[in-house]
Amino acid sequence: MTEWAPGPALAAFHAGVTVVCELAALFTDDSWGAPTPCPEWRAGDLAGHLRCVADDLQNAAELAVLAEGQGPEHIAAFAASARAYARRVPPVWDLPHHRYRDTVVTVGGMAGAAWAEWHLHAWDLARALGKDYSPANPDILIAGWQAGMPHLALGLPAAVARCGAAPGTGNVMTEGGGPGLSGNAAWRTLLRASGRLA
Repeated sequence: MTEWAPGPALAAFHAGVTVVCELAALFTDDSWGAPTPCPEWRAGDLAGHLRCVADDLQNAAELAVLAEGQGPEHIAAFAASARAYARRVPPVWDLPHHRYRDTVVTVGGMAGAAWAEWHLHAWDLARALGKDYSPANPDILIAGWQAGMPHLALGLPAAVARCGAAPGTGNVMTEGGGPGLSGNAAWRTLLRASGRLA
């Protein structure tokens, strides 16, 4: 298993921010209204969510409040906040961030949860554009997910709200079928654990 450590984690972080920005550049004013695999969100809403996550990783209550603005504005603010957060994380990587039940989640672990989420939302944005996305190193994202979300076990049916992958709806492709699925077992595992694949 890949170790969740600052060096490879920061590389995954930068890759996640970069791909979100690159995908965002492909949207037109009209296509920001495109549906995503998360049925309650259009692409512009997802951009606002990314902005909220990056703006305040410390206060989960604020994550549900989408800031005013359009898709490009949200993505620019996301990138600036996310990069600023990444500069602050390495010196406090091993310090406790919070406790979930009997498990201490470190600052680095919390960063892992966010950075996995950014790659997952890059997949969502790509889907809104009719494209596919898979990260170059999904193993490091698996390590980050496990460090930041130990309560959401991998390899089990999604324990989170489904993101367009409700059983029997057929609106998100399942493992082994459909165009563009990378075939990477680690990435499929993360997509499934996050509720994106049935």
